[in-house]
Amino acid sequence: MKRYLSLALLAALSAGTALSSPAAFAQTEAPAVEGEAATPAADTVIATVGGQDIYESELEYAMSDLDPQFEQLPPEQRRVAALAALIDIKLLARQAEDAGLGEGEEFQRRIDFLRDRALHNAYFQEEILNGITEEQVRARYDQEVAAMDPAEEVNARHILVESEEEAVALIEQLDGGADFAELATENSTDGSAANGGDLGYFQQGQMVPPFEEAAFALEPGAYTAEPVQSQFGWHVIKVEDRRDAEPPAFEQVATQVRQVVLRERYLEVLEDARGSGDVEIADPALAEAYAAANAPAGEPAGGEEAPATDEAPAAEEAPAAQ
Repeated sequence: MKRYLSLALLAALSAGTALSSPAAFAQTEAPAVEGEAATPAADTVIATVGGQDIYESELEYAMSDLDPQFEQLPPEQRRVAALAALIDIKLLARQAEDAGLGEGEEFQRRIDFLRDRALHNAYFQEEILNGITEEQVRARYDQEVAAMDPAEEVNARHILVESEEEAVALIEQLDGGADFAELATENSTDGSAANGGDLGYFQQGQMVPPFEEAAFALEPGAYTAEPVQSQFGWHVIKVEDRRDAEPPAFEQVATQVRQVVLRERYLEVLEDARGSGDVEIADPALAEAYAAANAPAGEPAGGEEAPATDEAPAAEEAPAAQ
C-alpha cells in the first residue's frame, strides 16, 4: 500500500507528541460520522512494533495530522493510513535510537520545542476552543448586526455589448417601447442573457465602479440614457427594484462569527500571558523588532518596554471556526 504522511506528523509523532497547530484543533474537532463504528478506548493497544505498543490514542493523534488529501476518505481508510504511518515511524524511530540520534543537546532542544508546542495546543483546546459557546457566537452576531450601517441594494438587469454603437442602438429600441429582458436575451454577451440580463440584488462594492455608479443612480423602472463603459464592454442598465439590505442570517455567517470570537478570546489569553511572563530577548535588534511588532496600534514601541501585543503572530492566528 502506498503511504503518505505530512512532515508535521513525522516530526510530532517521532517525539511522542501531537504537533497540530491551533487551526488543526479547530478543524479536526468534527462530530462523529453517522453510522461510524465505535472507536476503541484511548488506552486500547491496537498494534505492537518490536515490543512497543501503539495505543488507540496515538492513532487518533495521527488521524488528526494526516495530509488534507485524506479528509475525503471514509473513516476506516483514514485509520488504516494513520496506522501505516505510525508503524513506519516506530520502525524508523528504533533504528534512529540504535544509531544514537536520540542523544545530544540539539535533539533534546527539539523535543522541548515539540513538548511546549503540544502543551500550547492542549491549553488552547481546553481553555479556549472548548469554552466558546453557541450563546457567545450568537451574541457577537447580534452585536455586529446592531452596529451595521444601513445599506441599500438594487435589483438590476443589464445588456452587455462590444461597442458603444450597439449600446446606443439598444437604448433607442428601449425608448421605442422594446422589452428590456427580451433585448438582453437576444443581444447581451454576458452569461445573464439567459435570464433576461437579471443580475439579482447587489450592494455597493460588489460591481465594478462605473457599472455600480450608474445602477445606484437609477430609480426603479429606469434605464441608463447613455451607454456605460467598463473593462467588460458597454452596458445598458435597468434597475427593477431598490430596498434596504437585510443582514445575513446567523446560519450563513455563524462559522465566520465563531472565528472572530475564537480569535478575540485567544488574543485575550495571550495578552494575559505576556503581561505576566518575564520575557527577556538578548539580541537588542531582535528585541526592538519584537516590541515594534507587538506594540498596540498608535503607540510607539520601546524595545523590551513595549506593552503586550493585541495582535497574534501569524503562526498563532486563532483557528478556523467549526
